Amino acid sequence: MADILRRTPLYQEHQNLKARIVPFAGWEMPIQYKGIVAEHQAVRERAGIFDVCHMGELLVQGPEAERLVNELVTNDLSKIDNGQAMYTCCCNEQGTILDDLIIYKRASDDILIVCNASNREKISAHVKAFVGAQARFEDISDKTALLALQGPKAFAVLDALGTAPQSLASELKPFRFQTARVGGVECTVARTGYTGEDGVELFCVNEDAPRLFSGLMKAGTPLGLEPVGLGARDTLRLEARLSLYGNDIDDTTNPLEAGLGWVVKLDKASFVGKAALLAVQAAGLRRKLVGFQMTGKGIARHGYPLLDASGKSVGICTSGGPSPTLGISIGLGYLPADLAEIGTRFLVDCRGKSIDAVVVKTPFYKRARVS
Repeated sequence: MADILRRTPLYQEHQNLKARIVPFAGWEMPIQYKGIVAEHQAVRERAGIFDVCHMGELLVQGPEAERLVNELVTNDLSKIDNGQAMYTCCCNEQGTILDDLIIYKRASDDILIVCNASNREKISAHVKAFVGAQARFEDISDKTALLALQGPKAFAVLDALGTAPQSLASELKPFRFQTARVGGVECTVARTGYTGEDGVELFCVNEDAPRLFSGLMKAGTPLGLEPVGLGARDTLRLEARLSLYGNDIDDTTNPLEAGLGWVVKLDKASFVGKAALLAVQAAGLRRKLVGFQMTGKGIARHGYPLLDASGKSVGICTSGGPSPTLGISIGLGYLPADLAEIGTRFLVDCRGKSIDAVVVKTPFYKRARVS
């Protein structure tokens, strides 16, 4: 018997908007509404709203919460303040990535972990087993909704709907979060995202999600707000060179080779996978995840082999496709360290045709710095 797909609290909203629904990580999710390019451009130029209710939310609470979670992740939770969020990896003892996470430090004894939908059961079991009886653990995913509002006009949309406090837009700094009322809905508002644009993610209880979504749509439509599906979410994050678990990173890759060394704090006292990552660092990287641009006529896709000048397969494309913003074909992939320098030319096997490509600096797209 096929597994039954789950639906987010916003499923009916997607139906009303005539979204194209597809299976994703065990859920029925919108892949597009008006079209991937149009939705992509809306986020880059104005604002877009995403249903990310399928993500996992895990709570670790108690006097030992911060210490325990810090031992599970590569970044250093002790270095951020209450009310601050942190991007990190969660590794196994071999130093490979079980998931990439955002950790929300509500207090030293109150930590919220947001994990990928496809990894919820794995990470929930991993965290629960690690904290044991030393802290309280709860998977609150089934009662927590999450919406993402992204784009240069995201905060104008919030203002149009109304927030309490009214100063939310001016006071909330990047990777900070706070409790607020948005359109009368009690939310945790976090200035984070996965698009390369400014914006927020909004946590609320499931029951309030449809009201929040429809309120944002009504307030934001005059400002050019559009609902955005998984298709444009993927093209947006690729342009911003943000890794996708299951494509660019997984439990066969380590964060150092994946270009995530900036979230690996090897000077921390201890964390799961530290010894293995120290060994990787000492030995030197054999391969690296690089960004590349197609210089020949072709589109790189996930799984396409990467070839050296002689035509020998030396790597793999992990993500790729046309860039709606830049008008070029781009990709991410693993290449041997000696072929990973910017400007290095190689080939992509596009369905039997060897197409020219070159390693380029990433992110491919970068918005203006937020103050």
